[in-house]
Amino acid sequence: MINYREILRLMSLGYTQQQIASSLHCSRNTVRDVRNASDRIGIKWPLDDSVTNEDLESHFHPEKNAADVLRKEPDYEYIHSELAKKGVNLSLLWSEYCADCYANGENPYMYTRFCTKYRRWARVTKATMRIQHKPGEVMQVDWAGNTIPIHDASGNEDKAYVFVAVLPCSCYAYAEACPDMLSETWLLCHAHAYSYFGGVTRLLIPDNLKTGVVSNTRYDTILNRSYEELATYYGTAIVPARVEHPKDKSLAEGTVKFVSTWIIAALRNRKFFTIEEVRSAVKEKLEELNRIPFKKREGNRYDAYCNEELSFMKPLPLTPYEPAVWSTATVPLDYLISDGKNKYSVPFDLIGETVDIRLTRQFVEVFFKGSRVALHQREPYRIRDAIVVPEHMPEQHRKYLSYNADSFTEWAKSIGSNTTSVVSYFLESGREPEQGYKSCVSLMNLARKHNEQSLEKACEQVLRYASAPSIRTITAA
Repeated sequence: MINYREILRLMSLGYTQQQIASSLHCSRNTVRDVRNASDRIGIKWPLDDSVTNEDLESHFHPEKNAADVLRKEPDYEYIHSELAKKGVNLSLLWSEYCADCYANGENPYMYTRFCTKYRRWARVTKATMRIQHKPGEVMQVDWAGNTIPIHDASGNEDKAYVFVAVLPCSCYAYAEACPDMLSETWLLCHAHAYSYFGGVTRLLIPDNLKTGVVSNTRYDTILNRSYEELATYYGTAIVPARVEHPKDKSLAEGTVKFVSTWIIAALRNRKFFTIEEVRSAVKEKLEELNRIPFKKREGNRYDAYCNEELSFMKPLPLTPYEPAVWSTATVPLDYLISDGKNKYSVPFDLIGETVDIRLTRQFVEVFFKGSRVALHQREPYRIRDAIVVPEHMPEQHRKYLSYNADSFTEWAKSIGSNTTSVVSYFLESGREPEQGYKSCVSLMNLARKHNEQSLEKACEQVLRYASAPSIRTITAA
């Protein structure tokens, strides 16, 4: 709308039409029309604070008001509530408004005037729609901003983080204390929340944290693969809140504040030494929170859930959920991938390739282009040696693993007594038999390169003149 008040004020200060137009980003014709109309009617600056630009427009352009009197006023509250529905926009509502006017023999506003009047109504009234959540429809989740301190015997202080979930229809809440905010913890908290609620909602609304959402733009949403797997397991759909739009999960935001007060703040004077103590205390306070009476209606969160929402929840899966954390890695030259503690083998022909790793508490799975190429039992504690499947190794590596003193001795006996004596020397000359394995393998290579009879003769010649045979002297013989 034209700022008539400011135009009149600047005119009273002696500014030219061009200066006023430049200052207020309007045309000189507009300023001229306001000057002429104010002179004609006798409206001068200063004006009373109660006089608005709308009042001035009605005096300067009475013909507009006369035209508006002949048109049907839209139902702005109805328009506002309909706009909250999926797929509804002002263009559709205007066409329906016109059809209703014509059916009743009334004149509608043009589309531009219709939109302008609605936006003015929404801005002036600051109307906000209270979303009526359907039972069993949504679970909103978030981390509480505050933490609970945990003390150890040495006086150091750690933190317990609090996961919060809420069902917006009944406001029934779930809270759990956790030692960290890692992906596996995040997933387990969802499973515990569904178990606590005794069912699953159709939609799941989280914040845009990295453990759940890779990217969330106006064009597309990319979820963490582990989070997607959880949604598939429970048969729910994840719809992250828009970036910097906390009202998309306003109940979770409000419940986080409520939890911060009635659980975290309520425990501020207690001293905890283990995460189990914190979990027990949070669980106790949670039951109190869900049974605090509502201020503006009868009952409490637990009653509202049992009476209004429980029957609409989807059933839980038959088997317990086991969280799986996905990651990617490039297979190194030793064809071993890591779960953070231990190393596990993958087929050696994938060296240099990028593979997907799926970690659960029991298993390590490796996928290449969608196909599983390795499966290992996951070790819960750090161990010294890598876990290697022989089939994942090149042939020469498998042969190396099969080497031992007995196998070298048996091979030498199959050739002759002189070869047996040389092999015995290699295995016994060092502190440990393994120190002679390399020389024994070289001796086997000589037998393949020439023949076993030649090797036996060469060993005989070397033993005749030397008490300490070597691969070099045997090769020369």
